[in-house]
Parts: sequence; structure tokens; C-alpha cells
Amino acid sequence: MWKEPAQRISRKALTLWRIYGAIQVGVTTLLAVGLIVTVLLWNWPSWLLAIAGGIILFESLFSVWLIPSLRWKRWRYEVTDQDIELQYGIFIIRRTLVPMIRVQHVDTEQGPLLRKYKLSTISISTAATVHKIPALDEQEAEELRQSISSLARVAEEDV
Repeated sequence: MWKEPAQRISRKALTLWRIYGAIQVGVTTLLAVGLIVTVLLWNWPSWLLAIAGGIILFESLFSVWLIPSLRWKRWRYEVTDQDIELQYGIFIIRRTLVPMIRVQHVDTEQGPLLRKYKLSTISISTAATVHKIPALDEQEAEELRQSISSLARVAEEDV
């Protein structure tokens, strides 16, 4: 069995992801309201309403409660002098190892909801792709961005 990365993302990520789930459920609910209007206007079968209600209930349980909890439990990261290790996923756990020597630049991102909860996402760019560490406290994200940037410069100079 392997050793998991030591660091976790902010617990506030749970609230943020639940809000995203609630927005998703809100969109589904609007579609269900459209279905209700359609059923009433054109006398479609009423069992369609039960299916729509079941879908909303199912999506609420998964998108607002289950998925954010599982996602938060699985999200871990660790930064060492040589590499950045990421572990994430819900049902399939992915582990990514990014060598410091491959890091080209590091950014922080912050949308309106992240800003409201004083969170930031770090983007680590390599030649091949961009790796993200979501929902870190602003202070921690800034310190981590500076740290990764410094470590990447040192790794580049060592080559």
C-alpha cells in the first residue's frame, strides 16, 4: 500500500462544492417545472412528474451531499523539493506526480465564489498540461505558489 500525500485542501471546499451542486439541482428543477407545464398543457402522462421528482431527489443527494464529501476526502497533495504529488477522484482515485523540473509556471485563480470563501485554486503548468490544486485558503495558496515557483527555479538551475 502506498503512502497518501500529507496535505488536504480547505474544508471550506465542501461548502463551495455543495453550492455548485445546488446550482446544478436548480437548473434541473427549472427543467422539471417546464415538464410540469408541458404535462398540464398537453395532458401528458402524470407518471412523468414522478420521474422528474425522483431525478431531482437523486441529483440532490448525489450532487449536494455525497459527491462533495467523497471528493474532499480523496483530494490530497504534497510538495517536495523534487516533485508535486496529487491524489484526487471520487470512485477512481488518480495519483499524479509532477517533477519540479517540468514545472513552467504557477498561477492562482479565484472566481466570485472562491473569493467569497477566501479560497484560491493553484494551476501548475507543464509543457504537456495544467494540473490544479483546488480550494486552498488564500494565504496557503499564495505561499504554495511562491514555494513551487522557487523550487522549480532551483530544479531548472540544477540541470
